Amino acid sequence: QVQLVESGGGVVQPGGSLRLSCAASGFTFSRFPMSWYRQAPGKERELVARIGSVGGSTNYADSVKGRFTISRDNTKNTVYLQMNSLKPDDTAVYSCNAFNSYLSQDYWGQGTQVTVSS
Repeated sequence: QVQLVESGGGVVQPGGSLRLSCAASGFTFSRFPMSWYRQAPGKERELVARIGSVGGSTNYADSVKGRFTISRDNTKNTVYLQMNSLKPDDTAVYSCNAFNSYLSQDYWGQGTQVTVSS
């Protein structure tokens, strides 16, 4: 059974930091590029960051460049999102995604809430 379980969300003040984790099971994690998406109330879901299957390449949304860092540990089947200098606009539900176009497999976690507020 495929599972992606996010953790690490919460309430933080502007300027603060959080580290999200996404633990994967039920598929060959090292074969999948991994992404973090977010969706704020009333807004469309947007891609925040993506990392290649072996971690060699990363991409970020312009809005988070220089503040967020995506990483992965294939020995632990886990992907991380380090979020620094958080802003109220970062408030959203953050979900991790595993997508392999060659295998036509697409998996999602249930999401974790991040709220940035003073």
